[in-house]
Amino acid sequence: MTAESTRISVIEAILGGERELANSLLDTYAAANGSYRRAMNEVLEPVLVEIGIKWAEENTSLAQGYVAGKVAEDTLFKIIRDEQDILHTQEIKGTVVIGNIEDDFHSLGRKLVSIFLQSAGWIVHDLGSDVSPEEFVDKAAETDACIIGVSAMMYTTAANIKKVRDELDRRNLSGRIMLAVGGAVFRLRPELTREVGGDGTAANGYQVPQLFAELLARSQRETLQ
Repeated sequence: MTAESTRISVIEAILGGERELANSLLDTYAAANGSYRRAMNEVLEPVLVEIGIKWAEENTSLAQGYVAGKVAEDTLFKIIRDEQDILHTQEIKGTVVIGNIEDDFHSLGRKLVSIFLQSAGWIVHDLGSDVSPEEFVDKAAETDACIIGVSAMMYTTAANIKKVRDELDRRNLSGRIMLAVGGAVFRLRPELTREVGGDGTAANGYQVPQLFAELLARSQRETLQ
């Protein structure tokens, strides 16, 4: 099956509540194309983006979102299993703090970001969902993190990210600690990145490590000035 036909079948399986079928389709694609990472990048991530957009538009149920999350977790665990040797020898690039902003509980995208970052050599402190601005900045300061990554699904919760920027400004940490933002709403309205005070965003989880590498370089330049 092609990536496109597999995506269609996986979406149908997830929306139909068939977790095992979705996993079987991804297993087959991974076996035919060499790795679960390719299955994630070429099939599952586009599927999750589409389901995330449907969720934002209230066209999916909580049960369907739960199945999508479980399929993603299943695939992520398979990536970790297959890439353990690579992960253990990966050069450490830096420390980051991630989480969903206060009042936001859509954890799927955040979990994907965490695994992509860890596999690229970042130490990740995942604070979970419904995280206050103070918690983000406290943890970043405690762990000497160079980047805070904040996720939001909806416009109403994305507006709360501005409070993280305000807290960084209040503590004179803007520039040294960069603010990355993400979630379905930022794909639909990329101009929100600047509106909420973000230093950058990525279109998908696969692009996040590159974004964080760029933000790290900017942070290092700011620190030297």
